[in-house]
Amino acid sequence: MSLFERERTSAETVLYALYLYFLGLSFRNTSRAIRPFGEDEGRSHVAVWKWVQKFNPRRIYRCKRVSAFLIDETMLQIGSDQAWLWIAVEPIHRQILGVHISRHRNMLVAESFLRSLIRIYGKYTVYSDGGSWYPEACHYLGLKHLLHSPFEKSIVERTIEYLKDRTEAFDDYYPCMKTGSCNLRHVHKWIYLFVFMHNTVVKSSTKFDDLRRWKYS
Repeated sequence: MSLFERERTSAETVLYALYLYFLGLSFRNTSRAIRPFGEDEGRSHVAVWKWVQKFNPRRIYRCKRVSAFLIDETMLQIGSDQAWLWIAVEPIHRQILGVHISRHRNMLVAESFLRSLIRIYGKYTVYSDGGSWYPEACHYLGLKHLLHSPFEKSIVERTIEYLKDRTEAFDDYYPCMKTGSCNLRHVHKWIYLFVFMHNTVVKSSTKFDDLRRWKYS
């Protein structure tokens, strides 16, 4: 992993440390938590701080070949508040193209999310559920919009369920150490780390690639 190639700590340990930190542990507690991995793997809280600074979530997902945007959203519990997680998936390679977290679910948020995808990947057909905010946002941005077929719906739902399975022990609750209104920054970082880990380990299936490419060509 290029970000940490000069570190003597393994990439797996670095990612696990980031995971723990983004769940709400302090730098010192994160450092203590990775000590059982061995003497060579034990790093100070300063090292953990440096890993967090090096981690750049804006560069973690750049799928080179995009055929369409499969879009959906789901609710997350953050402290005593709720927020919406927006997610875009590429249907052929099954990579997560982008994520966004908002306090509201409406056309303005959908437009903002789609605009961020356009800046990175260009314009592609958007597949979504029956939410009225998607066709309105697509019309404004000049994007073709279609409703999910069972095929597209299953791809997005499996991705969302995969994310929720990883947070099941916390009941989809993302701990926030702040009192009062949360700016969602720590949640964004955790989600971006998850996307990085998801896209790193996901392997594209070749069995149905030709069928998928034909469908989105």
